[in-house]
Amino acid sequence: MESGEQSPKVSKNYLIFLVLVMGLVSSMDTWLSMIEIKAIPNILDEWWPTALDEVARSEFAFLQGIFGLIVFGVFFIGWYADAYGRRKGMMLLILIMGAPTIMIVYLSADLYVFLLFYSIMIMGTTSNLWEIPISEEAPAKSRGMYGSAAFLIGVIPIWAILGPTIIDSYGWRWGYGVMFLMMIVLFILLYFIKDPQRWKDTEHARDKKRLGVMEALRKLRPEDRKYIVIATIVYLTWTIAFKMATTFGGEYFTSVQGLTDQEFNSILTIAGLLLPVSALITGIMLDKIGRNLVLVLGSLGSVICYIGLGMTGMPAFFWGMYVFMAMVLAWIYVYLAEIFPTEVRATSVGVCVTGARFGYVVGPILSGVLLILFADMAGFWIIGGLLMLIPLVALAAKPLETRGKTLEEIEAER
Repeated sequence: MESGEQSPKVSKNYLIFLVLVMGLVSSMDTWLSMIEIKAIPNILDEWWPTALDEVARSEFAFLQGIFGLIVFGVFFIGWYADAYGRRKGMMLLILIMGAPTIMIVYLSADLYVFLLFYSIMIMGTTSNLWEIPISEEAPAKSRGMYGSAAFLIGVIPIWAILGPTIIDSYGWRWGYGVMFLMMIVLFILLYFIKDPQRWKDTEHARDKKRLGVMEALRKLRPEDRKYIVIATIVYLTWTIAFKMATTFGGEYFTSVQGLTDQEFNSILTIAGLLLPVSALITGIMLDKIGRNLVLVLGSLGSVICYIGLGMTGMPAFFWGMYVFMAMVLAWIYVYLAEIFPTEVRATSVGVCVTGARFGYVVGPILSGVLLILFADMAGFWIIGGLLMLIPLVALAAKPLETRGKTLEEIEAER
């Protein structure tokens, strides 16, 4: 296949449908990841009604980190998609994301029960599996754009527009529970999704023998391990920093800055509206200027905005965080889905996101310490910004620039 040529087995209409469906999976992922910025103040009020704000925030962050150990199970979602197919892997993914949401509504009267369901749900949101079918079907010269298109659909700020209204009207539990309906819709749509031909070819090559967990890990080559380390460093850092922002952004503006819920809802809505703008711009840049430069711009912009928020408290820096952190996340989504060989692509991504999910342990625990040290949260944001310098270290390993190359060319050149 020539560079940039699209497989004749994939029609443009099907590719558009695939992007739409994967975009809806991304939207469910984004809602469940982001709605906590509105839900957390309500959770703290329910289970820490008499505690000092900084104590409540710190204790919740610590418990969130402990229960975050559950997210390491995300590796098995990736392996399952390599062993049993992308379609079945996606069905497992949305079940893991969706089923706990309705349990949060009806079975989470106890804090620890809530954290259990919450952590299982978050495990699903960490897989990034929805990018892989697009990467395997999209033409090389526009793979970044197609991948970012799904990301763009996912970050349309429905969560920022409807989420606060749902929580204010029906309680914070339904802020999560409404995604159970999305799970049902996605199960119906996934019925019409096919496994990519590239995955079918790898299945045929092993005579349809199921790929075992240990066998999948043994198939990882030295160059695979190199890119696992690079991607894990970037993703781990992003996870820690963005987890800090999404968990305690609402607390910062309402409890520290003294804004009302309605004032913060307005700030949050603008931040949400900037996410699809960032996704659109990033999708164009990924295919025009390359993956590595996008990572540099996203990381440096994030550093400036985190530190700016800590020093000034201005909402403009909070909005900038969403723009530039989304840029880094788009790089993660696109690059991870294209840099590994097809046979172990989802497994390799699973290893990356498993390593990155140390951020769901380290991030909350670090947050707990910083919230005690900096009651005004200024140092909290400044340190979060300095963390975003770390992804630039990964570029010292000279990762392959994949812009405009087919997956076969990428595998051969690594």
